[in-house]
Parts: sequence; structure tokens; C-alpha cells
Amino acid sequence: MSQQEPLPQSTRATVTVFASPSSWIESGAVAQCHQVAALDGMIHVAGMPDLHPGKGAPIGAAMASTVLYPFLVGSDIGCGVAVFPIRLKRAVPEKLAARFPDLDRTPEPGDPAWAAVPDDIPAGYLEGLGTVGRGNHFAELARVDAVLAQEHADRLGLALGDLVLIVHSGSRGLGERILRAHTEVHGAGPAPDPAAYLARHDEAVRWGSLNRRLMAARIAHALGAEPTAPIVDECHNSVEIRDGVYLHRKGAARGDGRDVLIAGTRGTHSYLVATHAGPEAGHSVAHGAGRKMSRADALRRGKAKHTVEELRRTPVGSVVVCGDRQLLFEEAPTAYKRIEQVVTDLTDHDLATPVATTVPLVTYKTAAPASRDHRRDRRPAGRR
Repeated sequence: MSQQEPLPQSTRATVTVFASPSSWIESGAVAQCHQVAALDGMIHVAGMPDLHPGKGAPIGAAMASTVLYPFLVGSDIGCGVAVFPIRLKRAVPEKLAARFPDLDRTPEPGDPAWAAVPDDIPAGYLEGLGTVGRGNHFAELARVDAVLAQEHADRLGLALGDLVLIVHSGSRGLGERILRAHTEVHGAGPAPDPAAYLARHDEAVRWGSLNRRLMAARIAHALGAEPTAPIVDECHNSVEIRDGVYLHRKGAARGDGRDVLIAGTRGTHSYLVATHAGPEAGHSVAHGAGRKMSRADALRRGKAKHTVEELRRTPVGSVVVCGDRQLLFEEAPTAYKRIEQVVTDLTDHDLATPVATTVPLVTYKTAAPASRDHRRDRRPAGRR
């Protein structure tokens, strides 16, 4: 059964958290769900099993309202996860890690990956295109480790042992610019012109998808493979008009029959699922394992338990490309909930069917130190 949270008498909206009593759900995240439920026009808040506190609004929630609130989507509009098949003759993590491109910078004009980009770039925005960003964003070479629903796997063209690229990123500075333009005037208030916001929002969503496609093409070329189209590409920061209301998603993927990659960590499996979530769940599913530690706690605890080199090799034998030592600790697998519990909760609440698991081989977070130094050396002397 889902956890139906009691509401204050003055609140008309309902809150439902789709997690078992044994799942790690912080009280602060549930409190944020109630705060959102108290907003004018709010109808229902659905918390996913990866629910955790965010800046002003919960992460891992779908929120239905008669009013459009840009802050419920956040600045990384269109952030999502895409999965691309890739064929390689050999998959030796150490060798492939050294060949990953520098995804902290936009590809050079002559880079063959640009062939994956159409002429009409959304909003005409080029800054940061083809880059991964920071925080929990990543690009990963992974292997299909188990097939759990053969029919769905066949439909997607996946088989045991297949290699895939998983790219998690969003609209970079474009989404931030859109939210800032709103908050500088209206703060956390509603959009005064929903149609105008939605037009800009939709451009950012398309931009985020294009960004993931360009990064996958860059990686494929660098590893000596041909770029492919994604078999899964779902964003988890968005808003749509559904059943006549605004359905906001913050850290929640569309669950209305879509295929979704629910990301684990760089040291655990991820799960590809087929979704069938209904209106009580906001037609949504979880987007990942969900944090259980703040970045400050993960940094403090991680430094007490691990060395940097230990964190560059994971328990599953994969290699982590990350030149930022602090980020290595902040994004350590121990900072996240158990992905198996998240998927079990989705399954038990009949929101999704597990299709396959993937295991990381190489996870890219940010350029390795040598690449970062090389990039600095290339800057004009007057701007160092």
C-alpha cells in the first residue's frame, strides 16, 4: 500500500508517497510535499520512492495543479536520461576510460559528432551544447547484466551482454536562464503567462534531448563506434498540461507507458523499466536511486572512509573518470539509496515492470586531471 499522508485541515490537496515503510524517506522531503500541497491551486502531490529534499521543493515528485509554478520544475528543465546502443569489439574499462572525450567543453567545429545535430538548434542556444554539467549528471558505458522481462527487452532490441551508453544531463545554462528570468520578477510565484513559459520550457526540453544525443555521438566516435539513436530518452524535470491541469515533475519521469532508465549509482546496477503509472502517481515513476545524504555529509563521511583512488574504482569493477576530488566524494554510491528498494517499491505499487539491469563499465563525471590541465593550457595567455 502507498503511504497516504495526513493533511492539515486547511489543505485541500492530497499527498501520496509511493514507498514501503522500510524505504528511506526523509521527513524533510515529506514536509516539502505538504508545503507544495498548500500552494494555491494544488490538487495532488505524488512522491516517488526516491523522494528526497530539494531547494524549496521535493525531488522525486509529480505535482498536479491548476496553477503553473516554474520553481517546481527548477532550473535544469529537460534534464533526463537517454540510453543508446553501442557496438564495440572489446570492452576493457581501463582502456575505454582513457578514450572518453572531454565532456566539460563543447566539441570543436570539425567534430564528426555535430552530424547528430539538426540545423535548427532550440532557442538558437549554443553555449554548453554537448557538455554533461556537474552534480549528479554523468555519461556511462554500461553492459546489460540481466534481462528480467524478455518481451520488453526484445521490443527494445536488447540482449544479455549488450553494451549501451547512458547519458544523464539537461538543458545546462538555457534552463537556468529561463527560470532566472521568471524568479527575478515573480520569485516562487506562478507564471503570469503560462503559454509563454511553456514555449520556452519546451525549447529547453528539446535542447536537453539534443544535448544527450550529441554527447552520445561524441563518446561513440571516441570509442571507435558509430553513433545510434536512443532507445530510451525521458526527461524528469518538466511540466505538461494533462487532463486540463499542470502536471509538474521534479526528479520524476513520465510513467504513462514509457520506457525509463532508473539510474542507480556508479557502483551499482541501473534498471530499465516499462511503466504503467496511473493518475494517483501523477502518471510518473522514480528517476533514480535518490540521495540519502547531503553533499556535505557525503564529503565528510567519504573522506573518513575512502581515498580518492578507492573511489575511482567501484565495487562492480568499473572505472570512474572524474578530475574533481570533491565531486568523487559527493557522488559516492553510499550517498544514495538502494536502487533495488526503489524499483521494488515501483513494482509493488504496480507503477512499473523491470525489463533489464545494466552494470557500469566506465562512468564519466568530469574530465580527468590531465584533460583539465590540457584544456587550461589551450586558453589564450591573456585569459589565464
